[in-house]
Amino acid sequence: MSVARHEPLSPEQFAQAENVSRETLDRLRRYVALLERWQGRINLVGRSTLEDPWRRHLQDSAQLASLVEGIVVVDLGSGAGLPGLILAIMRPELEVHLIESDSRKCAFLREAARATGAKPVIHNFRIEAVAPFSSDVVTARALAPLGKLLDLAVRFTPKQCLFLKGEEAERELTESSRRWSMAVERIPSRSDPRGVILRLSEISFASHIRHRQSEGRSG
Repeated sequence: MSVARHEPLSPEQFAQAENVSRETLDRLRRYVALLERWQGRINLVGRSTLEDPWRRHLQDSAQLASLVEGIVVVDLGSGAGLPGLILAIMRPELEVHLIESDSRKCAFLREAARATGAKPVIHNFRIEAVAPFSSDVVTARALAPLGKLLDLAVRFTPKQCLFLKGEEAERELTESSRRWSMAVERIPSRSDPRGVILRLSEISFASHIRHRQSEGRSG
């Protein structure tokens, strides 16, 4: 199915759509400038997406800011800091943990945090190697299928997960329901008509899996 092309979103249009202050917009401008500069050295995002970065990356990430409930946010596979670093810039009261195994991308994250005044905690490890801790929200974008994301997210016992997904969202929900039980809210993406935000809560192993595990222990 073809999708209508948009004119690139300008910083001013982004600021109006996402209701951000002039100071926050200036910090985000510094992030975009740094992203474009570093993209020439390491592959942080798809090259074509930089033709419309304020829609494809900034708005895509920023739309989560109003959905975060609580303080502690864990961003899985942060890459270029999308969405975790954008959340740290837009909501400085949050305690944002960026988990990224690629040392070069972590170098970018540290430089971007310095340039924008954001104060995330950067973990240069594989997600599985980070000692589990409790969080309020786990986020992820373009990292893995939903089932795998849930395997990783539950290490941080989140009250909710906010996952940016595309056209495969419904198929991934169906597949993950074989192992997981959860409350699902589907929120249409403001940055991509094909996209959806999956807001998940009450996450646990599906009842038939719990029953099977219980039978194994009793046997």
